[in-house]
This record gives sequence, structure tokens and C-alpha cells, in this order.
Amino acid sequence: MGFADRAYNRSSPPGFMTEWTAVTTLIVITVGIWLANLLLFDVVPVNAILALPGDLPRRPWEVWKLFTYGFAHDSGTIWHVVMNMLAIFFFGREVEDIIGRAEFFRFYVAAIVAAGLAWLTSAQLFTPLQAGSLSLVGASGAVMAVMAVFIWHYPQMELLLFGLLPMPAWSLGLLYLGWDAYAAYAGGDRVAHVAHIGGAAFGLCYAWRAWNIGDMIAKPGWWRPRMRVVRYDDQGGDPPSRTAASSSRPRVSAEDEHLQEAVDRILEKISRSGESSLTAGERSTLTEASRRLRERNRS
Repeated sequence: MGFADRAYNRSSPPGFMTEWTAVTTLIVITVGIWLANLLLFDVVPVNAILALPGDLPRRPWEVWKLFTYGFAHDSGTIWHVVMNMLAIFFFGREVEDIIGRAEFFRFYVAAIVAAGLAWLTSAQLFTPLQAGSLSLVGASGAVMAVMAVFIWHYPQMELLLFGLLPMPAWSLGLLYLGWDAYAAYAGGDRVAHVAHIGGAAFGLCYAWRAWNIGDMIAKPGWWRPRMRVVRYDDQGGDPPSRTAASSSRPRVSAEDEHLQEAVDRILEKISRSGESSLTAGERSTLTEASRRLRERNRS
């Protein structure tokens, strides 16, 4: 795939709210649904319609709830939706700058589904008899995925725990993850800690493997191993040996492809925010890519 074919290099078609960021759009939609549930509670049970049931495997026709539950929040308290939306606002904007508006939408929805699947799996394995009485609402799993991607790119950025205690982003992430792991094991509260862990795991995999969901959708079969096709003139003579055929074309390792994708993302970030916005890790990635290019030119 060439540079011009990358998802971030395609201009977005004009349409409704094209000037809005993905973060702003998601916050408006989520808060709107929370208000609708609050105001129409006695008329239309919005949360009951959108919530993810613990016995979803017995009701596969409601699979769409793997997506909708992430936009519903507890109407009994304002803090559930407020804390999640504040986290999306502060961390999501940086992540959207890195991966782009359209990709952030895709990533956020995929994170909701991943967190929901983690919670469903836990309910089926550990509380199968009570699964039918359980339901899940909230964007916390997706929030953890967003935070994981943010921390991956800005591990040393100073954050304030409870608005008071300064600490690097990576240590705050470990603190949250450790607490969720302990609370999930201990049980006894109404918080879906397994969904948090599932969302964080998805976010880490997304950043580590440099996934781009838009490219995955555009390239069906991206997950299948690639077959090497060797062509030769069949008018006479034997086909070239495997050694000759393989040596006649440059080999691109999975590591090189991963590095190229990382460079593409960094170049995109430079085009949007300037070179001064790069982290030390991103500058190191560009240096490594430049070194490999010089080595190939010398060979």
C-alpha cells in the first residue's frame, strides 16, 4: 500500500458535522442518551433497551447490544457518565490526533465490543446461573482502551492522580489496571472490572500491533498468510529454483512492515501538529527507519 492509499491521506467527504471531532460527537451522543433515559424513564426504558444482557448467547438476535450498551449510563447518578466523558475528553483528543477522526470512531466502537465480549465471557464462565439477571451499561471499557493507547504513545507525560498527586502516565495506567484486576478477583461491587481489563487489553494490542481498523476493512483477508506466487516463462526450460526465485525479489519482513506503518502514523501526526508534537519514542522510530534505509541503499 502506497502513501497516498493510506486511510489518513483520504479526504473526508462533506457531510453532517464534518467539522466536529470524533471525541465531541461521541460525548454529545452519550450525554444525549443519558438525558433521554433520565427524562423518559417512566415512558421509554432507554437503558433497558440498550443494555448488554449477561445471557446474550441465549438471545443472539440482540447481538447489536454489544455496541449500544457503551452509550448508556446509570441514570441514578451523574458521576458515571461525567467521569467517563471527562476521560474521553482529556485522553481521546490526543489519541484522535494520532489515528485520525474516522479511525477513532472505528477504534472506539471496536473497543466497546471488545470490552463487552470480555464481560460476557466472564459472566458465562464464573456466574452462569446469575447471567440472566446481569446487564452492562457504560463506556468504561472503551475509556480504558483510549487511555491505553494514550499511555502507549505518551508514557512519560505527567498526570495528576485525583487532581493532586503527579505521576507518569505509565504508572497511573498500571495503578488502574492493578486495581481492576484485584477488584475483579475480590468481587462484591457493581463495577464491571472485567470490561475495563478487556478494553485496556484491546487498546494495548491496538497500539502495540499498530492496527488500523479502516485498513483491515479495506483489505478483506488481511489476517490470512500471504502466498508467494512464482511466475516463469512456460515456453521452454525448467522453472527457476526456489533459491533463485526468492533471491530475485527483496523480502519485506513483518518487522519492516510494522516499522513502515509506524512511520506513516508519525508522518501523519507531523502534518497535523508539527514536528514539535513528537514524543521521544516517535523520534527514535524515525531515526531507526532512517538507519535501515541507509543500510539498504549501501547494500
